[in-house]
Amino acid sequence: MSPAGAAASAGARPAAGQPRGAILRLLRTPDFRRLWLLGGIANAMRWLEMLAASLWTFEVTQSALAVAAVTMMRALPMLLLGAVAGVLAERFDRRRLLVFLQSTSAAGAGAVAILAALGWLAPWHLMGQGLLAGLAWAGEMATRRRMVADAAPPEDLVSAVALDTMTGSTTRAIGPLLGGALFQWVGLPVAAGIACAFHLAALLLVLRVTPPPRPARAGGRGALAGIAEAARLVAATPALRMVILVTLVMNVFAFAYGAILPAFGAIAFGVSGAAVGLLAAAEPLGALVGGLWLALGPRTRPGTGPLVAGSLLFLVLMMGVAFSPSYLLAWALLALGGLGTARFGAMQTSVVMTTAPVEIRSRVLGLVTTCIGMSPVGVLTIGALSDAFGPRLAILVMGGTGLTWMLLILIAERRAALRA
Repeated sequence: MSPAGAAASAGARPAAGQPRGAILRLLRTPDFRRLWLLGGIANAMRWLEMLAASLWTFEVTQSALAVAAVTMMRALPMLLLGAVAGVLAERFDRRRLLVFLQSTSAAGAGAVAILAALGWLAPWHLMGQGLLAGLAWAGEMATRRRMVADAAPPEDLVSAVALDTMTGSTTRAIGPLLGGALFQWVGLPVAAGIACAFHLAALLLVLRVTPPPRPARAGGRGALAGIAEAARLVAATPALRMVILVTLVMNVFAFAYGAILPAFGAIAFGVSGAAVGLLAAAEPLGALVGGLWLALGPRTRPGTGPLVAGSLLFLVLMMGVAFSPSYLLAWALLALGGLGTARFGAMQTSVVMTTAPVEIRSRVLGLVTTCIGMSPVGVLTIGALSDAFGPRLAILVMGGTGLTWMLLILIAERRAALRA
């Protein structure tokens, strides 16, 4: 924790177990507050850009697979570089890494705004911008989220992660709403220009974060050896293993539905633009409510139980969305599913921060990022299924397959625990 954070958390505190006191302590910690705001701004713009780009691509190509390809490019750097980002976050100044990553986001959004305004934009431009923006996404967990957790007093860790996760859920709701509305009313050039301006504002927040102490470097150990060490720790630790496996299932099978929402909205319910944005905001709004409960309700201990329960809830309700006869019911089911993803998101980081040794946490978070980066597999699969059989069946197949894998993981982990 930074000196400023220590000073802020050392003052008069409410009795332990009072969540509102924890939130106030966190918001009075300058570095936590800046990193929290940075995440809110950057993530809102990420989702704004993603939905606006998806709507533009579907409008131009009328292909759910093309939309999935544009969406996939944002997650590709997470798959290819997520584990490497964890190593870099332990060897270099995390603040400087954040400055670089936030700069790439601003540059990419600015380039799209210019190309769209000139009438030169093509889907492959959005794919290229997605790759650039994906660099920031690849480094998000090992850099900014690690710094958020480090800036919080140890007893407030779950509240800090829950507040950050809740804010992420809010941005995943606000971003698509803004993206759909701005695309429908003023077009992609203005939407991308607004995203660029907010990315630059977030960059100013990074520059005000207290530089961390110089990280200790493991002498003579290469990046691959560092990643292998983290992988061995995960394989040998049931809680970390569960985080990795559940993250993989959720990002390949559950969250892929977002890539075909323009097609699902248009084909299933005859809606587009702002209405698709509202549908995309349903699960994040539910996650916002769930995050509020975690942050302000009874203190919750980090553990894999809430992680698994929340994931199962979302997968079951996702399958219900495929059968929904109305737009409003589909929206309600996704919103209820957000109560589950809130627990999944909060525990995903909290379990790592409380289970992995401090000197290896960023590398473990890098492996989590790599699992998140497997989402292109799900995105391309659901896009191809949607083009071939329609979006309803695509969502049903992905949700059912994810639920099956979750049950198999639980059975395997139960057997491993009995053998231990």
